[in-house]
Amino acid sequence: GDHLKVCSQGYTCCTQEMEEKYSQQSKHDFRNAVVELSNHLQTMFSSRYKKFDEFFKELLENAEKSLNDMFVRTYGRLYMQNSELFKDLFVELKRYYVGGNVNLEEMLNEFWARLLERMFRLVNPQYHFTDEYLECVSKYTEQLKPFGDVPRKLKLQVTRAFVAARTFAQGLAVARDVISKVSAVNPTPQGTRALLKMMYCPYCRGLVSVKPCYNYCFNVMRGCLANQGDLDTEWNIFMDSMLLVAERLEGPFNIESVMDPIDVKISDAIMNMQENSMQVSQKVFQGCGQPKTLAQGRTARSVSESGFSARFRPYNPEERPTTAAGTSLDRLVTDVKEKLKQAKKFWSSLPGNICNDEKMSVGTVNENECWNGSAKSRYDFAVTGNGLASQVNNPEVEVDITKPDMVIRRQIMALRVMTNKLKNAYSGNDVDFIDISEESSGEESGSGCEFQQCSPEFEFNATEVTGNSNKSDKNVNTSAATSSGLSRAALFFSILLLAMQRQWR
Repeated sequence: GDHLKVCSQGYTCCTQEMEEKYSQQSKHDFRNAVVELSNHLQTMFSSRYKKFDEFFKELLENAEKSLNDMFVRTYGRLYMQNSELFKDLFVELKRYYVGGNVNLEEMLNEFWARLLERMFRLVNPQYHFTDEYLECVSKYTEQLKPFGDVPRKLKLQVTRAFVAARTFAQGLAVARDVISKVSAVNPTPQGTRALLKMMYCPYCRGLVSVKPCYNYCFNVMRGCLANQGDLDTEWNIFMDSMLLVAERLEGPFNIESVMDPIDVKISDAIMNMQENSMQVSQKVFQGCGQPKTLAQGRTARSVSESGFSARFRPYNPEERPTTAAGTSLDRLVTDVKEKLKQAKKFWSSLPGNICNDEKMSVGTVNENECWNGSAKSRYDFAVTGNGLASQVNNPEVEVDITKPDMVIRRQIMALRVMTNKLKNAYSGNDVDFIDISEESSGEESGSGCEFQQCSPEFEFNATEVTGNSNKSDKNVNTSAATSSGLSRAALFFSILLLAMQRQWR
């Protein structure tokens, strides 16, 4: 009949059952080849996302612990009883990173406003301030700059660093998920027939050991992976955008250099407020009115009863906690940049990389001793271009170029959206959070490891015809803070506890 003749010993086995059997086998071989290569890439993005995500979260934990340890060692119980203001700061920073609806600038403005209200009470313990009066005080924050230039600089640094860090981690996760969905590929009926003809029809000619010609394999894979080829342009733009943000992470948007000394920066701001408390208070009184005074005996008792005599001391950087990975952001970024560069042109290189496998073709040698689709001879057809539109002249696979794969089209759009977010993050502009769990639950998603174990690392061959703060700075800043008013620092924190306790009652 007209059935394909699939044989293993050189004689005809012309049965529908054999054709169906080897059709399934050829589809399995094809999917296995795609998954094998895609898994290397997917595993790379998955592992780097996990490393960056763990690093960023642990960096926040360590920064909070460092600040807490510094003030506990210096001020003991007094700080511990009044630490919720700083805890709230880190709660909001963590909430932003994991996707919470947090406006970083507004949150930081609120932190400094709350700190100013409390400190204004403390540096003016002889007065009684109503909530309305303190609201008036907060209106003078920008004008008076009671904390010096620290709030402005810290807001700029934190906003840029957190936007870049969160968006970069999201980019790694999106890349992982795109690969998972795109690699879950099934050939069309026309593609299956082409694969069967290429991989198993040599048997009916008695050419059991003859492998397909390289360019013949290339044309079949270009046809079967036509839609994946269309992903390549947007994928490459996405990789370039990831590399740009990676450079930001190494330089001015380095979240490690921002968070590591945040305790000293906040301490410097508090000291600045103490140094300028008289001038700040006088200007506030002029604008908001003269507040009512407290009884003199009550104020004196409040200060004397505290008996607080702690002294501010430098915090040794060797005492700081390190990340569990024992690495730095610079090291992580250097590693991932190399992987991002390798990942460019992955989809356009996929057909060639599959055909480079000795199980799929003879390779570029022995071009006259290979299966060309009809005999053991040279393959004379030219290799078609990459992508769906180029398959109109594919001599091996019938491809309907009017019907693009919608799953892949959605992934192209996902890459465009993420690329736009990366470009905004590169410029320091905040971007919306992408819910990874929701994105990952779409159709045809999965690990991509159905046919074999995922490889631990990613490597493939392209066959296409591509101002930080540091620990020493922190010690200098801390020493400077220490020398600028030790007695005032002690008085400040003794009053701090008592004033806040009255407020919380």
